[in-house]
Amino acid sequence: MILKSKLKGNSKKAISNNVVLIAYCLLLITCFNFATCKYGFNDTGALPTEVKTFRVNFFENRAEYKNPQLSPALTERLKQKIIGTTRLKQTNDDDAHYDISGYVSQYYTSTTGISGNNTSLNRLTANFHLIFKNTLDEKKSFEADVTYSIDFDANLSLSQVEQSKGEEIARNLTDAIFNKIFSNW
Repeated sequence: MILKSKLKGNSKKAISNNVVLIAYCLLLITCFNFATCKYGFNDTGALPTEVKTFRVNFFENRAEYKNPQLSPALTERLKQKIIGTTRLKQTNDDDAHYDISGYVSQYYTSTTGISGNNTSLNRLTANFHLIFKNTLDEKKSFEADVTYSIDFDANLSLSQVEQSKGEEIARNLTDAIFNKIFSNW
């Protein structure tokens, strides 16, 4: 008899716990149904409709150490990225709405990791000075610097790193230049 009353008490507690659990679940479901999350970029927007053309001038290499492949790669990659991701038309005329020029200002290696008495990790850094002219709105013209660095094993030579990571360096610098121009970050 005592056992039956304990079981009845336990089943009442179990039912009570289940009701509370169901109430919490319903509350969470209700909250998530009405919750919204919006994600966006405030400083970016569509290209102004009056902007129709762009010109990318050849990017010079003014760095002390010159990677002869970097400047032409950056120039062509940026042209292709703009053509492929915007509605702008490329022109070589002086009256292009967006006139883009610049130069590789630095290209160097530095030590970033030491193990014992030996260098274990080096870093290759490429800096680019961007000159952007908006011929339709001079207030939006600017100059900025963009940088890309890549770490590599100190046992590799610079030419080995350039051969294996050259595409990555050019791609990431191009993306940084493109973002500076088109996203106002």
